Amino acid sequence: MTPAEARVDLSAIRDNVALLGERSPGAETMAVVKADGYGHGLVASATASLEGGATRLGTAYLREALALRAAGITAPILSWIIPPGEPLDEAIVHDVELSTGAGWLLDAIAEAAGRTGRVARVHLKADTGISRGGASVADWPALVDRAMARQAEGTIEVVGLWSHFACADIPGHPAIETQLSVFDEALAIAEKAGAGGSHVIRHMANSAALLTLPQARYDMVRPGLAVFGLSPIPEMGDFGLRPAMTLVARIAMAKRVPAGTGVSYGHTYFTEHETTLGLVPLGYADGILRHATNVAEVLAGGRRRRVAGRVCMDQFVIDVGDDPLAEGDEVILFGDGSLGEPTVQEWADSLGTITHEIVTRIGSRVPRVYR
Repeated sequence: MTPAEARVDLSAIRDNVALLGERSPGAETMAVVKADGYGHGLVASATASLEGGATRLGTAYLREALALRAAGITAPILSWIIPPGEPLDEAIVHDVELSTGAGWLLDAIAEAAGRTGRVARVHLKADTGISRGGASVADWPALVDRAMARQAEGTIEVVGLWSHFACADIPGHPAIETQLSVFDEALAIAEKAGAGGSHVIRHMANSAALLTLPQARYDMVRPGLAVFGLSPIPEMGDFGLRPAMTLVARIAMAKRVPAGTGVSYGHTYFTEHETTLGLVPLGYADGILRHATNVAEVLAGGRRRRVAGRVCMDQFVIDVGDDPLAEGDEVILFGDGSLGEPTVQEWADSLGTITHEIVTRIGSRVPRVYR
């Protein structure tokens, strides 16, 4: 028995990916499993996604892609954040597809391919308006020409053209259509330069775009958050997705205290009556945001309880009044809501953040238990 655990329902991940595939007919599905599978576990999430119908996987960093290869996963993998000094040779040898939106990185990939004697598979990224990675509109033609020259020498093969939305989770935002128009222009430039053909995958849609923008699906969609059952546009509902993670802990100590007792650091909470306090062995070192202090709710003893007092590094306290509570009793911080517990969305809303942050912050001290 562990003090706390994150229970991950792999069937939910499989079902979510299958549902997303049904919502994007004619397009491949790349399941994005970066950040340790959004906190759900990298390898287990990737495996379940492939079982659910994903044909490709996406990671932010090369070390994530290489970890998937070390686990025996052979599906195509794309990695897209590649600062200087990354192990390009190793990635190319292990058939990791690489993204670039910069000439220096394109050259570095080509040189690494030359050293390995392999052809690097490359996706060219266009910055269509998010102003992060990718070549700007002004730099895109030169990047494409440079890539075609490297392809002609036999060191790289352009296998993808892509971009990323800034505001797809804000229905009707004018940037959506603007970015689609810019991406279409970028595709036309690339195709005119010879970087077209049926083998070149065009992709732009994240979870929100997949679910609400049919015109953005192109040849492949890249769901991330939705794979794990969390809605990318909460105000539009859950889209039929099932949350995969339930975070639970077991009461480490229960004790009666008198009225007027100050609880936890700073005494930001005082008991109103004689009551029972329960110590929950999770804290900000485990990803429970300190902002949950006196705000977030959990399910204990069949009822919702608010965090009582400041969240500490390893623990926080709940006040259950006169209800029974004993050491070892289970507390559910969040889950799918079927037992009356808070959902990840409720935690995010109460803390003024997004569900991505809630699940990806759950730390390594909390074991993932797969069901």
